[in-house]
Amino acid sequence: MVSIKTKEEIEKINIAGTVVYNVLELMKTSIKPGITTEKLNEIADKYIRDNKCTPSFLNYDGYPKSVCISINDEVVHGIPGKRKIKNGDIVKVDVGACYKGYHADSARTYIVGKTTNEIKELVENTEKALYKGLSVIKEGIKLNEVSKAIESVAKEKGYGVIRELTGHGIGTVVHEDPYIFNYENDESELILKEGMTLAIEPMFSLKKRHIWMLEDGWTITTQDGSVAAHFEHTIVVTKEGYKILTGE
Repeated sequence: MVSIKTKEEIEKINIAGTVVYNVLELMKTSIKPGITTEKLNEIADKYIRDNKCTPSFLNYDGYPKSVCISINDEVVHGIPGKRKIKNGDIVKVDVGACYKGYHADSARTYIVGKTTNEIKELVENTEKALYKGLSVIKEGIKLNEVSKAIESVAKEKGYGVIRELTGHGIGTVVHEDPYIFNYENDESELILKEGMTLAIEPMFSLKKRHIWMLEDGWTITTQDGSVAAHFEHTIVVTKEGYKILTGE
């Protein structure tokens, strides 16, 4: 069952979303060679709490930190720790914040220093896929149209689409119905309605799509070691389109 949010509920998600956006803006200047992922986690946690929110991810299903930081071949759910950022790293930061019981969730991929044109294009095109998916959203369309639009970018460029990981509904919990696939799935018959709040999040790998989980029970990496990119926005469906609740 996909919930329809009231105007008041959407406003709370938007407040949390503004905090999430500002954390990701803060990461642009904080992520640099030599800083540890734990320090980045501390910076994010402090900003979230200083702005009347709580970190959505901390203790979620036992997750031990406030944000997810995944590097290079890590796709998602990397646990911050003593690892230091290096020049050339591809850093994915996934942030969730909760305001008065309502969550917002967003992610970006950051390039540290210089990288290859191939990897730079992967990052650019994964972000492009997010906005291509968003561009078709409005009341009355099938959710599968969003999935098809996202996948079309990966197909054109030959990227791997991570199939085991999806976008999701969001509201009073971080992950609500529905699952939002990043590839065409004819089983997805859901019709979008005004007031649905969704987290759209393409995850592409440079080569093959296959993944595995590390021994920490959280970090997801590509099996072939290829670099992955991840972008995400929380949005609300409107009659004529959508509104991003996690800033632009």
